[in-house]
Amino acid sequence: MSFAELGLSEAILQAVSDTGYRHPTPIQAQAIPVVLQGRDVLGCAQTGTGKTAAFTLPMIDILAAGQPKARMPRSLILEPTRELAAQVAENFATYGKQHNLTVALLIGGVRMEEQNALIDRGVDVLIATPGRLLDHAQNGKLLLTGIKILVIDEADRMLDMGFIPDVEKIVDLTPPLRQTLFFSATMPPEIRRLADRFLHNPKEIAVAPPASPAETVDQSLALVHERDKRQALRALLASHNVSSALIFCNRKKDIGVLTRSLQRHGFKAEALHGDMSQPARTETLERFRRGEFGLLVCSDVAARGLDIQGLPFVFLFDVPMHPEDYVHRIGRTGRAGMVGRSITLATHDDAKFLAAIERLIRKPIDRIAVPGLANEAKPGVPAMAAPVPVGAETPSGQDDRRGRRRGRRRDRDPRERDSRPPRTEDRSRRNREPEPAVVGLGDHVPAFLLKSINLKKRPEEPEEKEPVDEMADD
Repeated sequence: MSFAELGLSEAILQAVSDTGYRHPTPIQAQAIPVVLQGRDVLGCAQTGTGKTAAFTLPMIDILAAGQPKARMPRSLILEPTRELAAQVAENFATYGKQHNLTVALLIGGVRMEEQNALIDRGVDVLIATPGRLLDHAQNGKLLLTGIKILVIDEADRMLDMGFIPDVEKIVDLTPPLRQTLFFSATMPPEIRRLADRFLHNPKEIAVAPPASPAETVDQSLALVHERDKRQALRALLASHNVSSALIFCNRKKDIGVLTRSLQRHGFKAEALHGDMSQPARTETLERFRRGEFGLLVCSDVAARGLDIQGLPFVFLFDVPMHPEDYVHRIGRTGRAGMVGRSITLATHDDAKFLAAIERLIRKPIDRIAVPGLANEAKPGVPAMAAPVPVGAETPSGQDDRRGRRRGRRRDRDPRERDSRPPRTEDRSRRNREPEPAVVGLGDHVPAFLLKSINLKKRPEEPEEKEPVDEMADD
C-alpha cells in the first residue's frame, strides 16, 4: 500500500515524498482513513511505528480549510513531555510546508508573554503539555471552546507522570462535539477507563500486542554485580565499538556520576535530565543529533518521543521499576524498520523487575557475558551478591575498616578464648544482690553543707568624705 491510497491531498503526498517515505506503517495505514472520516480513534501500537504521522497528516488536510480566531485554537494536541511536543511541532513543519497553518507550542521553560502573543494572533494547531496549558487557560488567555480535533498522545505516559487529573480538566474545557484521537503504547485498565469516557464510538486500532517491543530491536541482558556496573558498561561500549547510544538511568543524581565517569575514561558523553532548563535540553539534543558526542546519558525524559534516525544502540544502565518503561526505552532504537540493539545491565536485586518485564513482553531476554570482566556472571545464571573482600574499596571510595576489624576478630584462634581464665564472679545483673534504696542524700552529705555559717553582720565602714577644694572661694 502507498500513501496515495489513503485519501490524502496532493500537497501532503508531495511533502511525504520529499521526506523519502514511500509506504505507510501499519498504524498509519489503518488510522489515516478513519481520521479523515471524522471518527474517534483509539490507537495502540509500540513506539517507533509512526503514530505521530498517523494523526498529523490527516489533521493538516482537515484544517486546511478555515481560519483560526484569536485565543481560540482549532485543534489541540496534548503531550507528556517538552521533547515530544517539540517533535510533533517539527512534524507539522515538515508535512505542512505547503499549507499556511499556524502552530503554537506551549511548554515550560519559555516565557508566557511570548506564548500569549502567538495565541492572540490565532492558532490552527496548539501543541502543549498539560501544566502549561492550564496556566494559560486559568489566566483567561486561552479559550478551548473552538477545538474541533483533540489529540491525547502517549496517554500511558500521562498516567505515569500524574497528568491524568490535568487532562480531565482540559477535556472538560473542550466542546462535547469534537473529534478525539487517543493514542497510547500500552493499554492498562486506567487508560481504558479514560478512553471510554473521552471517546464516542471509536475505531480501535491495535497493530501489535500492548506494550510489545518492536521486532527490529535485538534485546540482551548482562547480569553483573552492582560494584561492576560502570566497568561492565565501558567494556560493552568498547567491545561493540559503539559510536552513538542512549544510556538510561533511573535517578537523576546517577546521571551526573555516570557521565563524569565516562568522560574520565575518554568517552564523549553528555547528560540529559528534567532538571535542565529547556534551552539546555534542546541544545544538548541538537548536538547529539549532529554527532558532536556519541553517548547521551539520560533519564526517562528522553524515553518518550525522542526520534533519532539510525540510532544503533540503547543501554539500560538501570533496570526500570515499571515494565512499560522498558518498552519505551528500548523503543528509541530499531525505528522506522531499521535494526537496533538494546543491552540492559542488571544485578541480583533486579530479579523482581526483570520478571515483570519478561511477563509483559511475553518472552525471556537473552543473557550475555561481559567480555573482560573478572567478576562477570555466567549467561542465564542470576548474578549472586558476592562478599566484598576484606579491606577492599567500597563504592564510596573508602576502606571497609569495619570489615577489617570483623576479619581480625574472625581470624582469632578459638583456643585463645579457651585459654583465658574463667570469671570468678557472676557479673550478670540477674544474680546481683538488690541494693538498698537511697533516700535523700543518704550518708553522702557534702562537707560544705555541714560547715557553719557566720551570720554576724559586718561593721559598716565610714563613708569616705569628698575632698574640699580650698581654692574654690578665691
